Amino acid sequence: MKYTKLGNTGIEVSRICVGGMSFGVAYEDFHTWVLNQEETTAMIGHAYDLGVNFIDTANTYSHGTSEEFIGKALKDLGIPREKVVLASKVYFNEGHLSKEAIRREIEGTLTRLQTDYLDLYQIHRFDYDTPMEETMQTLHELVQEGKVRALGASAMYGYQFHNLQITAEKIGGTRFSTMQNHYNLLYREDERELIPVCKQYGVSLIPYSPLAGGHLAHLEWDTGTKRNQSDQVIKRKYDPAKENNMQILERVHKVAEDHQISMSQVALAWLYAKGVAAPIVGATKVPHFDDAVASVEVELSKEEVQFLEEVYAPHTISGAIPDPNQL
Repeated sequence: MKYTKLGNTGIEVSRICVGGMSFGVAYEDFHTWVLNQEETTAMIGHAYDLGVNFIDTANTYSHGTSEEFIGKALKDLGIPREKVVLASKVYFNEGHLSKEAIRREIEGTLTRLQTDYLDLYQIHRFDYDTPMEETMQTLHELVQEGKVRALGASAMYGYQFHNLQITAEKIGGTRFSTMQNHYNLLYREDERELIPVCKQYGVSLIPYSPLAGGHLAHLEWDTGTKRNQSDQVIKRKYDPAKENNMQILERVHKVAEDHQISMSQVALAWLYAKGVAAPIVGATKVPHFDDAVASVEVELSKEEVQFLEEVYAPHTISGAIPDPNQL
């Protein structure tokens, strides 16, 4: 395994992050393909044995049970707290990013994860209803109190992330060190503004959906997997641009054949070539996670990167929430 530092912090993470959305109780109104506690413990233990020390989750994944399963897994496996980097999020909850909401949600997250602190606390989206000063001041206080080591943000528009960083500077607070955005070979809209802003601030990219919900792992668009059949979010993200996406998949397949590796390894290697620190991989099968870990050693040439990218067409924005006051 290879490692890197998150932003300008001293926090060292593996180049692959375990995605916590794959863990928890399977609710009918949430994700039905998630791993149960026993399977979660086995997956985290396997990842740790491979050198993966970075785990990302959120307060709302499987209605909080993702955090519970991860916390219990780490305890049962006897993994020392200081040996793992735990990240979680706040936003999709009552009050979004208000001071009251953040204070309430961080306590719930820490309790469920069975820890006294988070290494990385991320805002899950931009909050149009709460003043930025209130959000950034509250997050800064958590850092000062030792409940959080570093701050991160997730999918939003570039100008919003820029304004939040400026707000942190204005109040003498803590800036964001990471951006967990929607970024993969099938969705590259953040290359226009958000990613350049991240580079301006030395922010590490830790994208979610690096394999486009599994689409980048095979040539077939529709498969018989439980997630492919039931995940309506993935369908909304990628089905509208299926024709263009299939052109890209064909090129990923070609490069994979040239290297005699899997398509998923090519897709992840492309992210590394673009400067990504640690893609968040939500695997539910050990072989799939092993495959993702192997991608860390794959290097693509500039010509291969260009070949993979050149047929991409602009996509509809997916991830950032539009301003409800301007709809």
